[in-house]
Amino acid sequence: MRVLVTGGAGFIGSHLVDDLVQRGHEIVVLDNLDAQVHGSTAEPLLIADHVRSRRVVFLRADVTDLAAVDGSLDGVAAVVHLAAAVGVGQSMYRPHYYVHSNSEGTGVLLEALARRTDRPRKLVVASSMSLYGEGRYACPSCSGEDGRDRDEAQLRQGTWEVLCRRCNAELRPMPTPESKSPALTSVYAATKKHQEDLCVTFGRAHGLTTFALRFFNVYGSRQSLNNPYTGVAAIFLSRLLNDRAPLVFEDGLQSRDFVDVRDVARCLRLAVEFEGGGVHTLNVGTGRPTSVLEMAGTLARLLGKPIAAQLLQRFRVGDIRHCIADPTKARELLGFEAALRLEAGLPAVIDWSRRQTPEDSVERSLVELEERGLVQ
Repeated sequence: MRVLVTGGAGFIGSHLVDDLVQRGHEIVVLDNLDAQVHGSTAEPLLIADHVRSRRVVFLRADVTDLAAVDGSLDGVAAVVHLAAAVGVGQSMYRPHYYVHSNSEGTGVLLEALARRTDRPRKLVVASSMSLYGEGRYACPSCSGEDGRDRDEAQLRQGTWEVLCRRCNAELRPMPTPESKSPALTSVYAATKKHQEDLCVTFGRAHGLTTFALRFFNVYGSRQSLNNPYTGVAAIFLSRLLNDRAPLVFEDGLQSRDFVDVRDVARCLRLAVEFEGGGVHTLNVGTGRPTSVLEMAGTLARLLGKPIAAQLLQRFRVGDIRHCIADPTKARELLGFEAALRLEAGLPAVIDWSRRQTPEDSVERSLVELEERGLVQ
């Protein structure tokens, strides 16, 4: 089929394009090649080979440009909407940029779809685990599940774990299902929730097969090493490749569900090729926790750089402690299971990173957050 991928020249998008091309699909990529992600390049380097072989049509345009989006939809049977500004910290001091790119961009895409009599019948949108806020917890002492908010007073004391609202014990992280109520802790999370809500509502009203895929912490090759607001693995790699210690907030024991971009691309492709109907919200993760400190240490070891992470013992506004996916629904509906454990996925990232020359701007971004009171 002919598939439109917004943001298709980016980190996740380019891997999806590779996967779809291998399956024989015809792809239209719409991407603005944002400088924060792509640098100063004027070419879609990550999909250049496909463009030259005419397996992919590339349109350089912003998803907020209605005319460009409308033109990209000709003959399209499915839309994968990945175009978005990404970054929890930056979203807290550039809210308009995130709302414009994510919420307005999605609104423009849906406007273009609504205007067409030959509209695509399938819509897949990239949502995010960030909309959960803290993940699901259980209390080992009183069997409670409701945690206290980690307020500033608690964090200033260096008490990092989420505490039970009933008995004040440290809660135990549990896999987080899609049924957990959202608890938005950043502007980025709010815009991803808005994107999801817009697509789900539109898809249901117009009878489109719709997927909102809540990505957990995606890592892999092609993730920008120059963007200090991207995923933690890429940020740590940028530091290590410049022979500097990764900077870790809190005590480093906060855990995340790191999922390889190749698995994420496969899940997106399964959603594109899904033959059923309906509107579906699915987690995309592994169900396995990894601490941030463990990720930093593993990357240093694989790079052969004996550089220990620097524990800042500070906190960033909007951060959470633990969030791990319950991937059951994606397995049951799409037959998707993450195939690559961290130890199997990271070598490809390391091999790719050795061919890069990243500019480490992490300390500059830290200063930007400090000046705005977003790091304490």
